[in-house]
Amino acid sequence: MYRLDPRYAPAPGAVLATGWQAVAAQLPQGPATVAVDGPPTVDWEGLAARLTQELTARGSAVRTLDLRAHHAPPAAVRSRTESTEDTADPYYAKLAETPLRDLFDDLPRPQPPTGREVLLVHGPGAALLAHDLLWYADRPKRHAEAAVAAGTGHNLGLPGEKGQLRRLFYIDWPVLDSHRDALAPRLDAWLDLQDPERPTYIDGAGLRATLAHLAHRPVRTRPYFNSTPWGGHWAQRRLGFAPTARNTALGYELIAPEAGVLIGTHPGQQAEIPFQLLCVLHPAAMLGPQVTARFGTSFPIRFDYLDTVDGGNLSVHCHPKERYMKERFGWSYTQHETYYMTLGSPDTRVFLGLREDADLDLFRKEIEEAAHDGVPMDPEDHVMTFPAEQGRLFMIPAGTPHASGSGNVVLEISATPYLYSLRFYDWLRPDADGRPRQLPYEHGLANLESERRGDAVVHDLVQEPRTLRAGNGWREELLGALDEMFYEVRRHVLDAGAEADDDTAGRFHVLNVAEGEGVLLHTAAGERHLLSHAETLTVPAAVGAYRLAAVGETPVKVVKALVRP
Repeated sequence: MYRLDPRYAPAPGAVLATGWQAVAAQLPQGPATVAVDGPPTVDWEGLAARLTQELTARGSAVRTLDLRAHHAPPAAVRSRTESTEDTADPYYAKLAETPLRDLFDDLPRPQPPTGREVLLVHGPGAALLAHDLLWYADRPKRHAEAAVAAGTGHNLGLPGEKGQLRRLFYIDWPVLDSHRDALAPRLDAWLDLQDPERPTYIDGAGLRATLAHLAHRPVRTRPYFNSTPWGGHWAQRRLGFAPTARNTALGYELIAPEAGVLIGTHPGQQAEIPFQLLCVLHPAAMLGPQVTARFGTSFPIRFDYLDTVDGGNLSVHCHPKERYMKERFGWSYTQHETYYMTLGSPDTRVFLGLREDADLDLFRKEIEEAAHDGVPMDPEDHVMTFPAEQGRLFMIPAGTPHASGSGNVVLEISATPYLYSLRFYDWLRPDADGRPRQLPYEHGLANLESERRGDAVVHDLVQEPRTLRAGNGWREELLGALDEMFYEVRRHVLDAGAEADDDTAGRFHVLNVAEGEGVLLHTAAGERHLLSHAETLTVPAAVGAYRLAAVGETPVKVVKALVRP
């Protein structure tokens, strides 16, 4: 059964507390300076008020300092985080590398507390001030995206202005992630504030001990689905996700910059911790030494779903080529993708690659007419289509025009960068607010792969499975690999009751049960993890040898991705 809330027990001795009274009980009565750092999406006024209330009831005097009031002027914040090229681009900005300290001119120097006084310094950057205790208060990124999209959220360093998603994605998150990651080894506590009335606390030492254990065993991140104008309803019907939502278009199975791991004992007492902290604190164990040497602490592969069942076609788009991605957007690697058809049929389709006879001048002309004058175009005049047969893998190297048609469920197995869909055409479809969807087609045309066409698309990008090894009732297939792509996609096919051995061999694996009831994964260290249909699991490099045992009375297919040697 698909788990909406996969949860892992905290390490022995970890302190887990829920509710403001229990959280405040972890603080000294004074004298102490407590710095509570975190992103803008936290309700900082509410946090300060509740901690003040609880501490006062215990006999402490509380003095608060909201660091957001000390940001540099808005013009200075913008100039320090965006280039001239960024400000001219309405769609994207280069990933910010600005230290959070640079969003302040002068930091305040409060008088140290005395006696039974607690000085509570709070807000983004609180750790920059001298402190006795350091906490990190967090709400996962999906909450910030939803708040900014709704018009209630604010950007980092600009608390008095209406937030912008563009700035959130490319400036706020990189700055905040870098700051948070640097604090992780010395945090005294983590505070999950998704429920502002019932915060969950985990002590820093217990958090790090828990993450150290998880970095050496299989781990599944908390799934999440977003709605979009083209979205379908498979995840609602099949997985039971968000039954009242408009649709379940984008399924975030494992997207490292946003993924979270639930640590707790039951739904009422759990903290969601960024998956990225596993990679920051334990890069060699999670990714493997060779992968870490190439990608640092960036987990380079993502798994997500594209649900168009009873929905619409995706936009026809491509992703930046490597040099463009590095120079224009600031990522050290680019957004190669693959589509694995979890659900499809000979009657549904995938758009992929240029036709042999594609006229690029006409392609541009029709794109511009659609974007500016609302003239419909037929992408099939320029882009090839293929039957979206269940179990088929399509390779989509950067620059390749592509889209999933309606009626499919795509398991998108891709490089981690995920915010760069350079759309050419979106079927004249409005966004959720009724406005025309953004079409950054100039970026798309600058990256369009024009050399691979026709038969070369078929040969290179629609590969046939090749058996790599086989045993009693099982085989492992290579579904797709290209020299220009740093990862490859394989598949374990197991008969009912069959077992297959595997080994990370020093490189992490990511698994997904594409068909069948599921598998039970056994590691050489004695860990066991059940993985059900449609679920995704990370097997850290440190796991080494493991075994997959098919569950149920039907064959099972497990898709696997790994970084190529």
